[in-house]
Amino acid sequence: MRNLKFADGASVPVVGQGTWHMGENPAERSNEVAALQLGIELGMTLIDTAEMYGEGGAEEVVGEAIRNRRDQVFLVSKVYPHNASRKGVPEACERSLRRLGTECLDLYLLHWRGQYPLAETVEAFERLKDAGKIRRWGVSNLDLDDMRELDAPDCAVNQVLYNPQERGIEFDLLPWCQAQGMPVMAYCPIGQGGDLLRHPTMLEVAQRHNAEPAQIALAWALRQPNVLVIPKSSNPAHLRANASAAELTLHADDLALLDKAFPPPSRPRPLQMV
Repeated sequence: MRNLKFADGASVPVVGQGTWHMGENPAERSNEVAALQLGIELGMTLIDTAEMYGEGGAEEVVGEAIRNRRDQVFLVSKVYPHNASRKGVPEACERSLRRLGTECLDLYLLHWRGQYPLAETVEAFERLKDAGKIRRWGVSNLDLDDMRELDAPDCAVNQVLYNPQERGIEFDLLPWCQAQGMPVMAYCPIGQGGDLLRHPTMLEVAQRHNAEPAQIALAWALRQPNVLVIPKSSNPAHLRANASAAELTLHADDLALLDKAFPPPSRPRPLQMV
């Protein structure tokens, strides 16, 4: 598995694991725990979750999955915007830590921008860092204007929607983050609902490489410097495919074909989020 380094030298795999929609159905819990554990064994040791997912249910699933193997995992969670106040952030963090069964998060993100000033949220993050509750902090779903307003060299990452169907960040936000040396964490990197994976061009490129369309989508995102992806899956075969996508290299003619099917942005676009 290829790795990517944060500004402070921390090294993480370029393919991690997402957990959106985990923890919503108790009947699926054992499968979800087993999937996360298999992902860890396959080298996808970055696990991304949030207090929003299953209203804490996903964090509980992650907590069960990483019990007795916390030191193998780079753990990421996110705080709701309505909890992103000076008082709300530490309280939300404590709840997340309790559900995850750990004393410290490797990375804590603002899930999206809300009513509280960014400076207030950052102040709360820095206090959590000083207290040893989090090792680093970052943001999610912040566009270029937000990032410029944030103006924080200590921001470790921006987690945003990015896949062949959603390329708006390539015009300005992604180049800006790359110039700052700030990794971009791509969520929904294989799209939603399967439309992207059924697209004739995705199928054609996948056939060329004897690969799955999801692997092509992941390799496509990973062609960019300083980008990592967090696909979610509870299917063992899909997990194995996701893990091996980091070794797949798309050729110039593959990329040209994908550009034709999914044109890159020619002007600024509002940041898309789901």
